[in-house]
Amino acid sequence: MLEIAQEAARHWGLEGAEIALAARRENVVYRVSAPAGDYALRLHRPGYRSDAELDAELQWMAVLAGGGLDVPEPLATRDGRFMVEVAGHQVDVLSWVPGAALGRAGELQGVEDRPGFCHALGVAMARLHDISDAWARPEGFTRPAWDRPGLLGEAPLWGRFWEHPHLDASERALLGRVRVAADDVLSRVERDADYGLIHADLLSENMLWDGGRIYLIDFDDGGFGFRDFELATFLLRFEDVPDYTDLRAALCDGYAARRRVKAADLDLFLLLRALTYPGWIAERLDEPGAAERSERAVATALRSAWRWLDRMGG
Repeated sequence: MLEIAQEAARHWGLEGAEIALAARRENVVYRVSAPAGDYALRLHRPGYRSDAELDAELQWMAVLAGGGLDVPEPLATRDGRFMVEVAGHQVDVLSWVPGAALGRAGELQGVEDRPGFCHALGVAMARLHDISDAWARPEGFTRPAWDRPGLLGEAPLWGRFWEHPHLDASERALLGRVRVAADDVLSRVERDADYGLIHADLLSENMLWDGGRIYLIDFDDGGFGFRDFELATFLLRFEDVPDYTDLRAALCDGYAARRRVKAADLDLFLLLRALTYPGWIAERLDEPGAAERSERAVATALRSAWRWLDRMGG
């Protein structure tokens, strides 16, 4: 992989720069240190996104950065492209952003004022959505859709969660039941829902914090979706922490710069976010650490299903 990264760097005039592995997740990310500054060189997971989808992602990130949002900015190659293919890998280069990792999903390492952080994150989410809505997207722009079919249809974006191989018969029945009930509610909610481009994966791992600013990274799963789904993605991992009520209120207050969030709608999208994860991990069960992640994803989905049905009186 390092050889591919070194070859790719030449397209950006970064030959001879120091290149070191920074992260190995969905994408393999290298830190490129050059006289002009540091950059993140990404080798994308083969087959996960089309060239058109990746080009759209990078155009969108450039617009967000240009609008003042704290996100990595794509760097064009010598011939003006945002992405190249090297040895079968899609590769791009982004500006390196400062800040420290917050830990795994559900953690806010290094954050002393947790509600204050969540308020600032709500403000950043509102800004992200405002900039996205004001942008006249170019012809051919294509990204995934976290819409009703993408969440609850026969072929959800992240897979048929109700068919996860580790579910027993009663658990499959529960998720099938909640899927039908949630789809019925979403069919009514979506009529007036705020819908547009969202990051769709604002977990702790996808944010960096420098003590005063939040940097949003990893737009791999960004696309069209419900804005309450954006808030729910962050909140889901904090549902069982002692200060959850304060964190939720602070996030929604920060987001109120755009609009007020209905509690019942947010509860629905917390459920829908939880349901996505068994489908996601089911296609990755042969990867390191998958067994633990699968167990956690299934447990969260089942707990969320019972919790939501109980709220609905079902």
